[in-house]
Amino acid sequence: MSSKETILQSIRQYKYSDVPNLPDLSTFESMHFENNLIQFKEALKSVGGKSVVVDDISKLDEKILEIFGDAKVIASNVSECNLGNVNLQSIKDPHDLNNVDLAIVKGEFGVAENGAVWVSSKHDHRALYFLAQNIVMVVPKENIVPTMHEAYEKVSFENCGFGLFISGPSKTADIEQSLVIGAHGPKSGYVFFV
Repeated sequence: MSSKETILQSIRQYKYSDVPNLPDLSTFESMHFENNLIQFKEALKSVGGKSVVVDDISKLDEKILEIFGDAKVIASNVSECNLGNVNLQSIKDPHDLNNVDLAIVKGEFGVAENGAVWVSSKHDHRALYFLAQNIVMVVPKENIVPTMHEAYEKVSFENCGFGLFISGPSKTADIEQSLVIGAHGPKSGYVFFV
């Protein structure tokens, strides 16, 4: 008998005879928060992000400039925002986005339990979400689901080239538990609720 057959025979010997029961996930379906917006803001803050509520959409540019008034190179895919000075459709090479100070991107919905925002795009370079020095995600404030379970039900790739969940700025922690914000991507992550 070959070594391979000996190993496979040994593995087969310890094969489960009964399939274990799957865990009960019904508790996730009943998980809700008293106020999704407040829970989202707390979760986002806990991962280094910040949020702003803009009651009047016409004030969006003004509110963004209050925080990012020094930004020179701004890329935006949000139609209600007039601050963008980078023509994303003219960018052929994602490396050309390496000098973006601020990316203002459309978020489809937020997740209250972890402060994540689902962003997707058909035309934008996905590098924009990672190369920009700062990122602002603009989300309708009524589009917040309580949990990731409900979020996954809303996710669709039908009309987009890619999508991802973003929660706050880029961050990493080493073995000594030292947290570094902005290590691999945006140094700040804001969610503007409109």
